[in-house]
Amino acid sequence: MDRTAFGRLLREARQRSLLTLESLSEASGVSVRAISDMERGQSLPRRATLSELMDALDLAGDDRVRFVEASTRRTRQVPRQLPPDLAAFRGRARALAVIDGLAREASGDGRHVVISAIGGMAGVGKTTLAVHWAHQVADRYPDGQLYVNLRGFDDSGQPLDPGEALGGFLDALGVPSGDVPRGTAERGALFQARTADRRLIVVLDNARNEEQVRPLLPASPGCLTIVTSRSRLAGLCVADGASLVDLDVWTREEALSALAARIGGERCRAEPGAAAELVELCAFLPLAIAIVGAQISAEPRVPLHVGVRELRESGSRLDALSADDLRIDVRAVFSWSYRALAPGTARFFRHLTLHPGPSVSAGAAASLAGVAMAPARRHLRELSSANLLSRDAEGRYVLHDLLRVYGTELVEQEKDDRFGAQTRLLDYLRHNAGAATRVLDRRPGLDLPDPPAEGVIRVPVTSREEALEWFGQEEPTVAAALRSPEDPRLLRYRMNLTRDWVSYYSVLGRWGDEISAKRRDLEAALLLDDPAAITKNSANLARALAETGRLDEAEEQITLLLGQLDRLSPALRALAERSIGWVRGRQGRHTEALHHARRALALFQELGDRGSAARELNAVGWYLTLLGEHRQAIGMCEQALPILRETGNRRSEAATWDSIGYARHRLGDLDAAIEDYDRSLRLYEEALDAYNQADVLDHIAAARLAQGDTERARASWTRAAELLDGIGDPRAARLRARAEELPAP
Repeated sequence: MDRTAFGRLLREARQRSLLTLESLSEASGVSVRAISDMERGQSLPRRATLSELMDALDLAGDDRVRFVEASTRRTRQVPRQLPPDLAAFRGRARALAVIDGLAREASGDGRHVVISAIGGMAGVGKTTLAVHWAHQVADRYPDGQLYVNLRGFDDSGQPLDPGEALGGFLDALGVPSGDVPRGTAERGALFQARTADRRLIVVLDNARNEEQVRPLLPASPGCLTIVTSRSRLAGLCVADGASLVDLDVWTREEALSALAARIGGERCRAEPGAAAELVELCAFLPLAIAIVGAQISAEPRVPLHVGVRELRESGSRLDALSADDLRIDVRAVFSWSYRALAPGTARFFRHLTLHPGPSVSAGAAASLAGVAMAPARRHLRELSSANLLSRDAEGRYVLHDLLRVYGTELVEQEKDDRFGAQTRLLDYLRHNAGAATRVLDRRPGLDLPDPPAEGVIRVPVTSREEALEWFGQEEPTVAAALRSPEDPRLLRYRMNLTRDWVSYYSVLGRWGDEISAKRRDLEAALLLDDPAAITKNSANLARALAETGRLDEAEEQITLLLGQLDRLSPALRALAERSIGWVRGRQGRHTEALHHARRALALFQELGDRGSAARELNAVGWYLTLLGEHRQAIGMCEQALPILRETGNRRSEAATWDSIGYARHRLGDLDAAIEDYDRSLRLYEEALDAYNQADVLDHIAAARLAQGDTERARASWTRAAELLDGIGDPRAARLRARAEELPAP
């Protein structure tokens, strides 16, 4: 800006204020001669003189900015503030393409500013990516690059003041220190004016929040701002048109490539298995791999597998990933994110790290921490915004492995109640599984005997679809909870947990999963010498073993059950008798099966348990028809139907119609049999029970074939095979073969 332009602005402002040279001199304390020289373009004011003149003229806002800009002795200085690019930079092709595309799109639209906010957890490589990309496109921005570390998350705990950052920018842009205003707002206005006609890259690294960033955003359409932060900075997207780019850990291939760049490709090729395990132990986190890479490269004679063993056997992986420089110490950089959390969210984070599975639902997370759903969701949002959590495709929350290690260290430091959190999680799984089971299987006697611990979330489940969805969502958590190291105090909790997963496994016909879970539970029951638990687990295990054709192993469970009968209450003895009968039926020992079913029926009737007695009436009927007593079988089953309808037990009602249909089929009444089978099939469809649908379709196909209707028989067997394929049941191949063996039309 030349002197004449400033003089013109000064004269116009004086005249608008109706001041003479003398009156302005008196008001400002600046001599008449000095003011006259300025108006004639012969001089420019010093900073103090300029302030006195602006105050005397009562200038504010944009008028003050114009005066400051016009008074500045301007030189076109080109800043080069970017840190060096990382020579070992590898990968991130997708993220780079996304950022480049966003920049080109916004530049083409002529927007005032393009902001790419790069978010991600600590150590994921946000700064490295931003700096690398800025170097790659520097030639598009000939007026230079500005960079500042805003210290939003570092050891000092004190984020950089935006005014201080602006002072550094103005200095880099050539503004003399004496001309830099004191206030942040004034510095921001001068920064906007100085960048108005420039094409610059501005990198705002390690931002704490939106308020820290906004004063530093240039308004020129020729400028590009890149912001990195551990927080998500969604406010920049909403209010400032930012494009958010979330950065995840490296892929396996990117991690191996980066490791090779640091230690040499020859060492990785010589021990590919060790290299792969090394990046896995680092959980693919770029900072962790950089630390390990530096350690290994310093010892070129040490084989990789030795480094792997040392990392695996270290007391804490975070100890092995430590460094004297806190900026590259994994535990330290995690701590800076953790310290920024509100106290309640920090406690929630610590409890979240006790979850045994790879991902966690909101309900399970709330139960771990013992808080209600509303505050739990607030904590989850804060943790997600801070990039201490991410979400998977199902909406579940995912905690990085190394963050989990860090969090469990904090649990010990803060002396949190680990046992209380674990019992709440197991209670959450158990009691909600019980509620879902009562929706899937409306048999009586399924209520849980004791209430859950305080702080456990109850999930509303009102339909079979919701029940199956909940089971599917929490199944990985249950599997992880049952695999986690045994605390003797949790033995009974774990044993009780899988009891209510039996219906889920049964509906899906997943006998292998049921067998594994029940074997584990039976071992616990035997250790506790609990006859009730032994009976329930042994009965369920015997049933699953028999379903999969492992009849010798099922017989072992029958022997165990028979040995428990004298220790059982009448209700449990009835359950044992029913299970023994069911297995005898699968073994083809139908007379013995009928004997045990009748004993179970008598016990249920003595107990006044009409619902269970109705189920057992069907069992007696089924064994009767297998023994050729078809009419007697139909009579027994018809006694059961009204009670099953009354109690709402649709699966048992479906089984009973199947039994009646089977008896009528054997009596030669094929049309009536098919009607009964169809009733059974509809009920099983309503129950979403694919396994038993396939059984009924098998019966329908046999009846259709007896009628000579090969096309319908083929269709039923094909449909049954498809259902069994869907649940991974090997019987699918046998039923498909039956369909294919039928003569072509």
